[in-house]
Order: sequence, then structure tokens, then C-alpha cells
Amino acid sequence: MKRILLVEDDLSLMQGLSFAVKKQGYEIEIARTSYEASVIWADGEYDLVILDVSLPDGSGFDICQKIRQTSKVPIIFLTSADEETDIIMGLDIGGDDYITKPFKLAVFMSRVNALLRRSNNFIQEDSELCSNSIRIQLLKGEVYKNGEPLELTAGEYKLLRLFMENPDIVLSPEQILSRLWDCSENYVDSNTLSVYIRRLREKIEDDPGSPRRIITVRRMGYKWNSAD
Repeated sequence: MKRILLVEDDLSLMQGLSFAVKKQGYEIEIARTSYEASVIWADGEYDLVILDVSLPDGSGFDICQKIRQTSKVPIIFLTSADEETDIIMGLDIGGDDYITKPFKLAVFMSRVNALLRRSNNFIQEDSELCSNSIRIQLLKGEVYKNGEPLELTAGEYKLLRLFMENPDIVLSPEQILSRLWDCSENYVDSNTLSVYIRRLREKIEDDPGSPRRIITVRRMGYKWNSAD
């Protein structure tokens, strides 16, 4: 049975989410503060973590950063803020999805189920992707260019992995957004995606101004060039 850690200080929302999660057959542990979350996390193993950004004694962003030091467990952020900078920060530090309050429970559970399925697929996949002098060690979450390690944010890593898993296939911005974060352009829009593409190119391309790995296909999207 899948186990979920929910960190949320709003009592009514906490009860509603707990009911929805249990109805799906999942186990759930609940923390209402950053301190409680750290204690519960240390004492158990979880398949998914759901973090409210604003907590009485800290931030969900801080909890995420601590979790990412030792675990790649899927993480969803819940927040009232929908500023683009907050969304980018949450995804960059290791978040996998971002839901802005208020939201419908059906949408919430759809996101939860999608992340848990993706997590299962990740475990079953091959351990390495190699293409055009770039290598990803999937189980370790490490990326190398010509044998040298690259430092990527969580968002950049997910974007690169998506491209390398679909070599020489044109992916539209809408396809990339939905497959990366299970959310629509209302949450992570095409402008934000352009920022990620630019940042990733700066790290993996020999000449970011004339990219040869992530290719822009005019009026269609982007594709990964697998040829060296």
C-alpha cells in the first residue's frame, strides 16, 4: 500500500485531503508544522510527499530541500501563491508538481495518482540514458557531458530526461508541460518553459547561441538531436 506524507496546517483542508487519499486506498501521515514533518519523515518511508508552502514554523520549500538531500520521492506543493517566481523556485529545488489553492479534490487526486504511477515506472526503467555525448544515470539522478558531471536543477533534469527519452521527436510546449509537471500552462506557462530551455542549453550545449542538442522546430516545439 502506498504511503503519503501530508504537511498542511489548514484543518479543514487537511481533513478533506486525508479523506480523499484514504478513499483511494492509500495510507497517510499528517504533520501540521515543519518540526512535525521532520520527525515523521525521519521515522518512516513514503511514496509521495505533499507540502503546504506556508507553515506556522517555516516553509514547505525548506522541507523539500532537506528531503532532496537524501531522497527522490515525488513532491507536490500546495500554495495560495501563483507567482511565476514561486512556481519556478518550487520546481527548481526538487518539486514535481505545484497546485494553487483553491482546487478541486478530483484534480488533486489526479495529480497524486499520476505522480505515483510515474514513480513506479521510474523504478522499473533502465538505469541509464546516453545520447549526443550526454549521459544520465537515472537511479542516481546524475548527468554527465563528455564524462564530466553537470549540475542541473530538478526542473532542468526532468526536462533533459524527457528530451532524451524521446530522441528526434518534436515535442510541442503543451506536451512538454503536461508530461513534465502534470499541469497546464495556467501553472507553468510557455514563457516559463522557455526559461528552462535557455538554462538547460547554457549547461549542455557547446555553443548555447547555436544549439545542436535541443533543437527549436519553428512553430512546432523542440526536439532532441540524438546524432553526435
